Amino acid sequence: MKFRNYVLGAGLGLALATTSCKKVLNVAPEYALDGSQIFTSLTDYEYSLTGTYSLLRQNGYYGNGSTGTGAWSSLPDMMGDDLLQTNEDLGNYGRLSNYTFTPNETTVSTAWTAAYNVITQANITIRGIDRFQSANAQKVNRIKGQALALRAMAHFDLLRYWGSDFERNSTGLGIPYVTEVNAFAKPSRLTVKDTYDRIFADLNVAETLLANVDAPINSASSKANIDLTAVRALLARVYLYSKNYTQAEAYATQVITAAPLAAASNFANIWKDGSQSEVIFALVYSNISEGNPHAQVHTASLNRNCYRPTAGFMNLFADKTADVRYSANVASRSTGTGAAIVTDPASTITRKIVNKHIGKGTSVDNVVNWKVLRTGEMYLIRAEARAMQQGKETLALADLNSLRAARVSNYTAVNLSGQALIDAIFTERRKELFAEGHRWFDLKRTSRTITRTDNVGAFSGLQSALTSASKVWVFPIPQGEIDANPNIRTQQSPGW
Repeated sequence: MKFRNYVLGAGLGLALATTSCKKVLNVAPEYALDGSQIFTSLTDYEYSLTGTYSLLRQNGYYGNGSTGTGAWSSLPDMMGDDLLQTNEDLGNYGRLSNYTFTPNETTVSTAWTAAYNVITQANITIRGIDRFQSANAQKVNRIKGQALALRAMAHFDLLRYWGSDFERNSTGLGIPYVTEVNAFAKPSRLTVKDTYDRIFADLNVAETLLANVDAPINSASSKANIDLTAVRALLARVYLYSKNYTQAEAYATQVITAAPLAAASNFANIWKDGSQSEVIFALVYSNISEGNPHAQVHTASLNRNCYRPTAGFMNLFADKTADVRYSANVASRSTGTGAAIVTDPASTITRKIVNKHIGKGTSVDNVVNWKVLRTGEMYLIRAEARAMQQGKETLALADLNSLRAARVSNYTAVNLSGQALIDAIFTERRKELFAEGHRWFDLKRTSRTITRTDNVGAFSGLQSALTSASKVWVFPIPQGEIDANPNIRTQQSPGW
């Protein structure tokens, strides 16, 4: 079998999509095709699709490396209030977590470029594939549907940082939406509304295509690709952000039906890759060189605790022993390279670490699959969507109690309504989705305020608060993009 490397000088002045086109294994490319060449077979398109998935592991997307931390893995938690930068950190990303970065920040430009690399490779995969429809329509559907979903996901992820707001019909600044392979294109920022229009258009077509494919995309033992259930999970997430609660509820329900919650006894195994329960889509990591999504939080092999769980987060758990999420999220570990990881909540070791991404099985190397979508989030999406709709509070409460009952032994259901119910759902998101890349975005789409009070052992210069008026909530367009693209030069994010 030939493994190919597709390379394109992407648009927006910065993006250069370099694809390793590998099936989980590290396989050196045998030869390269640049983006100007149209593929001659569906096998070529299969390779290109594999390359699109591979680019999600780049530094700056989910991966960590010398040029940027995972903008959609570790960074949203590092910039929030559930993790605290410690004095063990080397300070590589302190300007981000302390809100002192500028448009010249390498991590900002790396994230921007990484997302557009994925988009460019998805566009390469889509370009020209329709000419094979008559020969093998279902195979085309399978490849094109995944590529469209990846394109939509990457654009939505960009919108989460660079969008001025998340209102469905907002005329505020969104992002450039790129649908063509053109290394010289210099697109402008769309409005938030127009950005949403295109995201939903791509996801809706992907949903239709992936409902009629030639072969299963995932198996019970591997959720490494975006299938129909994953597209519906993405739609539920995007609809929640855009406050279309009816559709968010409907899509979350479809996903919950297809992928039930894990049993409490199996929950911890999800984070060791010992179970695929409730995993909908997970990016596969097989070795250290691929970028370890959460190594910047706790570098497991070196036992460097760069960002630790805050007291405020840990105190959300009324019974740390009864709730299986606590020990899955938080562990105790003394200093020293070979120090044991202690998951007993009663441990007297005061040094607390994020336990969720330590490694597969008994490994301590941060090499573990990154869970992009899972059912726990879908319960919370549906609960929030129902709580925001007239006459559905009872159903929202049922979702909250169902999720808690699956996570907390001997759980006693609560009876809440109104703002108390909404607040409880948001608190549950913190407990359920801790260190999974959600906190910054949840704060942005709701309160846009951060207060940090747990500063014991904090990194020098730690910012204790961020107000709703701060320009930081909307990331700056990287300075290199401003310099290279005259059409975006007058569209810099406000205040930058």
